[in-house]
Amino acid sequence: MDVLVTGAYGRCGTAIIDHLHDDPAYEFTYLNRSDRDEDHPYGGYDTVVADVGDFEAVRSAFEGMDAVVHLAAYPFVDGNWSDVLEPNIVGTYNVLEAARETEIESVVFGSTNHVMGMYEEEFAPDLYEPGFDLRLSHEDPVRPDSHYGTSKVFGETIGRQYVENHTYPDQFYALRICSVRHEEHDHPYGDAEAAVEEGRIERGSEAYRQEVKRMKATWNSRRDFAHLVDRCLQDDEVSFGIFNGVSDNDRRWFDIEHARELLGYAPQDNGETWDEPPA
Repeated sequence: MDVLVTGAYGRCGTAIIDHLHDDPAYEFTYLNRSDRDEDHPYGGYDTVVADVGDFEAVRSAFEGMDAVVHLAAYPFVDGNWSDVLEPNIVGTYNVLEAARETEIESVVFGSTNHVMGMYEEEFAPDLYEPGFDLRLSHEDPVRPDSHYGTSKVFGETIGRQYVENHTYPDQFYALRICSVRHEEHDHPYGDAEAAVEEGRIERGSEAYRQEVKRMKATWNSRRDFAHLVDRCLQDDEVSFGIFNGVSDNDRRWFDIEHARELLGYAPQDNGETWDEPPA
């Protein structure tokens, strides 16, 4: 299967490289706004350098592809409308229009937990404790917490529009990705340790403990995220689906039964199995 990955050198794209690139089922092409030097850990891959906000620049990369994993986006909740407009709104439209024109069957879309972010705003920090009575599914009303979250609601919705109104693409998977991190912080203590390294909090403080509690709920390990993408690419049943991208954490407030049932998602990681950061 020939697969184009946009935003390939971000946190989620590199998880795909780390865990799926060598899978003989796939032949990947990576699209990113910039390339990496040959001596970079992600240097030397087949890369198309282009911005998804520029349709003419990205259109040719779609030729001959069977599927697209669309991850390119402005990813910050503190962004304003102008920050998200080109990369998230125009860029997602461009990806779907290019997929339509080149007759690509399947689009896997990197959505975000922030389309449901106001649930967290309402119930945190109690939400981070074990046993809190909330489990969000694909059927619950969206409650975006930011322009970023709203831009991803748009992406989910226009994806449905395309599969229900056009011949191509005929499959669209929206992944509401939770906390995927770079390899060095790919564990439930990752955000807390990063904050310590940046001098924002002290290890062992209440702020540190809160970061850990949240990550034990929202962690989506790199291998579990790549596995979920693989399950979408291998599926031939779903026309339009929304799936939560999170590991099998005891504290999670996002449902994964939908992904288990429809896609065969079988995450390996659970934040609760960690009681300290890696040495």
